Amino acid sequence: MEERKVVFRELLEQDPADVAEILGELSDEEATDLIHRLYLRHAAAEPLSEMDPDESADLVEKLDREEASAILARMDPDDAVDLLFELPEGVQQELLSRLSRRDAKVLVDLLAYPPDTAGGLMSPEIIPLSLSMTVQEAIDALRRRAEEAETVYYAYAVDDDGRLLGVLSLRDMALAPPGKSLRDLVIRDAVFVYVEDDVEVVARVFDKYDYMALPVVDGADKLLGVITVDDVIDVMREEATEDIYGLAGVPSEEGVDTTWWASLRMRLPWLYVRLFTALAAAVVVGLFEQTIAKVAALAVMMGVTAGQGGSAGMQTVAIITRGMALGEVKGREGWRLLSKELLLGAANGVLLGATVGAITYFWKGEFLLGVAVCLAMWVNLIVAGVAGVANPLGVQGLGKDPALASGIFLTTVTDVLGFGLLFVIAKLLLPGI
Repeated sequence: MEERKVVFRELLEQDPADVAEILGELSDEEATDLIHRLYLRHAAAEPLSEMDPDESADLVEKLDREEASAILARMDPDDAVDLLFELPEGVQQELLSRLSRRDAKVLVDLLAYPPDTAGGLMSPEIIPLSLSMTVQEAIDALRRRAEEAETVYYAYAVDDDGRLLGVLSLRDMALAPPGKSLRDLVIRDAVFVYVEDDVEVVARVFDKYDYMALPVVDGADKLLGVITVDDVIDVMREEATEDIYGLAGVPSEEGVDTTWWASLRMRLPWLYVRLFTALAAAVVVGLFEQTIAKVAALAVMMGVTAGQGGSAGMQTVAIITRGMALGEVKGREGWRLLSKELLLGAANGVLLGATVGAITYFWKGEFLLGVAVCLAMWVNLIVAGVAGVANPLGVQGLGKDPALASGIFLTTVTDVLGFGLLFVIAKLLLPGI
């Protein structure tokens, strides 16, 4: 018993992120018990904030409702809202009803914003300052309300209606004479994001300017909250995970700890999609059974032709998808990219087609068979480049994640055309088949 107390005391001295990692490795029963013990020491909020929202929500849902709402009240509003989004609506309402009116209103207001927008990321915990203040008055105000602030890297100046006027550096304020007016220190061309901006837009602004925090305003430039860089890092990691999973046809909700049954339910639909696209390619092969029977080498080379098309196309998809995620593909940029990939596909097709055509000729000693393989490879690589651009742009145009289906659609195109082109060109060039 004494040993457990020593371990627990050591745990209290660890960083909340380390405690969160420990919680993630425990069973649900052990993690819930540890959260309860941390709660009694007023130390449960920070570790839960450091966990992934879905994991922390699973633990909070198992707690006594009074205990859970008390922990929620101690969390930063943006972290509390992330957790609430993962809970069933009935549990949400029950927890909110146990909070103070002020705390509940803050969280309800934040819940109104979609989680993938600046409003869903921001914290309303800001300390707006008036430009009529002196440096000393501003510092005194910040000291009195320091615990309310999400960040102390910057302060924000507003007018009487709460509209953002500019940003103030805490460093500049600390070094300025106490009697100096904030008007002399304010940076009026403040970089900000709008509350309805997509999280990817927010991430790009942080990446461009390297700020630690950004103010969030509405359409009337009224200051609503602040987003800190740690929240954006989480978003960037999630977006990157979604893109990687999407290219592989894996649901973003799955992780290494997902049960086999849950993984089966999430993966199987995509595998069925891939099965039917593979059957489409198989139908094409079936139409040319007699051709394959007469020239068995075609059965070998069709996989090479289709495989090279798929590989080249996936290179294009990866580049285009990344460019779209970073905002580098804008307006008519798609046509330029299409032209580039068309030229690149033609060049790759000539070089690779000539290589595999020569190999086929020296292998089988049939010049026209080598030409057929070369032409099929050339055309398929051109199509792969075009499809590698068109698929992500088309999927995005439908309002879906471009990484989600691009890989499957691309493979279908390159397989069907790779097989079909080889057989059709071979029938046209080779006598007697």
